[in-house]
Amino acid sequence: MTRTLPANVYTDPLLYERERQEIFARTWQYVGHVGDLIAEGSYIACEIAGFPVAVVNKGDGLAAFHNVCRHRAGRLLREERGQCEKALECTYHGWTYALDGRLRNARDFGPLEGFDPRDFALFPLKVATWRGFVFIAMKDPALSLAETLAPLDARLEGRSFDALMPSGRLRHQIACNWKLYVENYLEGYHIPNVHPALAAEVDAAAYRVRMEGQVCFHEAPLRHGVRPVYDGLWAWVAPNLGVNVYGEGIMLERMLPQGLRGSELVYDYFFVPAVAADEAARGRILNMSETVTAEDKAVCEEVQRNIEAGAYVSGVLSSRHEQGVAWFQNFCAGAYR
Repeated sequence: MTRTLPANVYTDPLLYERERQEIFARTWQYVGHVGDLIAEGSYIACEIAGFPVAVVNKGDGLAAFHNVCRHRAGRLLREERGQCEKALECTYHGWTYALDGRLRNARDFGPLEGFDPRDFALFPLKVATWRGFVFIAMKDPALSLAETLAPLDARLEGRSFDALMPSGRLRHQIACNWKLYVENYLEGYHIPNVHPALAAEVDAAAYRVRMEGQVCFHEAPLRHGVRPVYDGLWAWVAPNLGVNVYGEGIMLERMLPQGLRGSELVYDYFFVPAVAADEAARGRILNMSETVTAEDKAVCEEVQRNIEAGAYVSGVLSSRHEQGVAWFQNFCAGAYR
């Protein structure tokens, strides 16, 4: 019998800090699409578990940094996506950095014995791409990005994303610990009770979950006689990325902690050109996505409230439906140790 982790893992601030340092800082994190980094000086900036990060096209490739000035921790890039000239400028005191992260000018700083600008470059991050999607890692991850995503690559063999067009970004705020949402994503056991529209598209009784390396695959046969939004395949890449495959596109879903008791979902949609240009076709997919998210939001927030009420201590996991949850909880337990 597999027991769940104790309820305090969703409410303990010390454990949350361990997660920031030992999970989010040590894994590959999706940040955006290469289409936003075409020109020299173009950038993507975001926040991951409280860490401000940025990726910049430096002219001869991509560079990634903590989006934090080395002077007194001001923010350099404030917009989510944009274009800078030949330098990154701190919005606090105006220190400027070359696109490769080297300190170029400590504005009006004055003479200071022992101060060497070469010692004050931006803190670098690892950056890599996969099928046009950009990932960063703050510390040395256990596997390369290619090794991490190898099971997903094998499952998607024959599929190309090259023709897909960026088709919008949506955000959702959820009042629950990030792990509760991930665990909800990692099983289809709840679909008949929580997602009637999704259950009408897929055969929930035949829903199967399996782990391959750090990727959890969800597969369900599509029902006959319906025009489905989904393609019967979902994948989750540890620790917090959902890859939702549609019949006519794909959506990448970041599951980001907003402190201990809040989460943000960031959905990036990519559709085939015919759907991207058709408002009705796009709306049909987005409406299903929004419906499923609203249903998940309601149940995850309710679980958070019930955990904080204090009656629930721990539970038990289904060997048929919750293998992905068991893997994830073991993964988190390793960070706590």
